[in-house]
Amino acid sequence: MSKKASLLWVDLEMTGLSPVEDRILEVAAIATDWEMNEIATYTAVVKVDDALIRERMVGEFWEKNKASYDALVAQNGSGRPSAEVEKELLQFVEKNFGDTVYLAGNSIHQDRRFIENEWPELNAKLHYRMLDVSAWKLYFENALGDRFIKPDNHRALDDIRGSMEELKWYLRKIS
Repeated sequence: MSKKASLLWVDLEMTGLSPVEDRILEVAAIATDWEMNEIATYTAVVKVDDALIRERMVGEFWEKNKASYDALVAQNGSGRPSAEVEKELLQFVEKNFGDTVYLAGNSIHQDRRFIENEWPELNAKLHYRMLDVSAWKLYFENALGDRFIKPDNHRALDDIRGSMEELKWYLRKIS
């Protein structure tokens, strides 16, 4: 197979926002070219200790997103060890990319912090530059008063596809 992917779109669902105290629950990755044509897709559930879930997945965000909370907790039992998921992600990258792997997504810097903490081998494969859709969002909403409405699903694969559609929307606006 030709290694034609340019962007590694990633979305993580985590127990919270602290890469030190929280853990990755779910990961989705889509390898695309620069036109955001999907080349390959990967998803996995990462097994997290039930006590950590009870301790960290509390508060207003989870109360407002009860369906996502319930789905993430329900699938946790079928999750796999984080090291196993990292190994599969490394295989996914090896199969679909050449030497340069640009990470892409919405507020991808936050996901990158978790990747750095939990998956250091994967992190080492990623280029230091990232394509962050939230930078476009910031400019369009604040400077231009124009807003893309993305579904607020809080599930990894759906969130990536929403981010890709959002970036396409911004690009249509400027072309």
